[in-house]
Amino acid sequence: MRYLPRVVYGMLAVVMTTQAIAEENQLTEAEKSAGWKLLFDGKDPSGWITSNGSPIGPAAKEGSLNPRNCRTYMIATKEKYENFILSLDFKLTEKCNSGIFFRVFSMTPLPDVGDVGWNGMEIAVQEGTGTGYHDMGAIYDLVRPAKNALKPVGQWNHLELTCDKNLVMVVINGSLVTWMDLNQWTQSNKRPNGTDTKFDWVFKDFPRRGHIGLQDHGHDAWYKNIKIRELPAGVRRGQG
Repeated sequence: MRYLPRVVYGMLAVVMTTQAIAEENQLTEAEKSAGWKLLFDGKDPSGWITSNGSPIGPAAKEGSLNPRNCRTYMIATKEKYENFILSLDFKLTEKCNSGIFFRVFSMTPLPDVGDVGWNGMEIAVQEGTGTGYHDMGAIYDLVRPAKNALKPVGQWNHLELTCDKNLVMVVINGSLVTWMDLNQWTQSNKRPNGTDTKFDWVFKDFPRRGHIGLQDHGHDAWYKNIKIRELPAGVRRGQG
């Protein structure tokens, strides 16, 4: 693994030791005690909304949420979250293109933009083996994953996303694949290394509280065991 700041290793240790095995779409007693919240119980999608206002019900089927069933750009949590650990399992179809959005500050598209995707950041959920800016585990068009940890099509994968103030970290199937320090992003349309990105945002100043969304991009993708633990005080460790 490439060098990472000590704070990121500390965050990784917290994520990797948070949860015991639970029943499908349920919380263990230890998770409840640790402050985890279930975002979907496998049946009731009432805690979720669609980006176009259509009924959310069709998304819930066979114990999973499938945003494709709603034929809308995104299904999203009604609640907004700022600092948190998100844990979920996902399964893809062949050539699937989906995404997990976070810190989506508004469900209304910006002027001259046709969808709400520009209102948040996205973890690319993409079938394939690449490690580019749009491949599995990338923070879409911003940060490339260090590796592609995706399992073969048809198998369930586990993902954990940590957002702790300026730090963002993505763990897939136990491997730390992506991390981002928003404080390093001080120019619009530029990554910290000077290469171009399509986003006009200065991500250092990007809103840090928003919805969590699951994208429909024309393919079936299933999400279950969706849990969140808010981090009001952050999880920073090992600094100094």
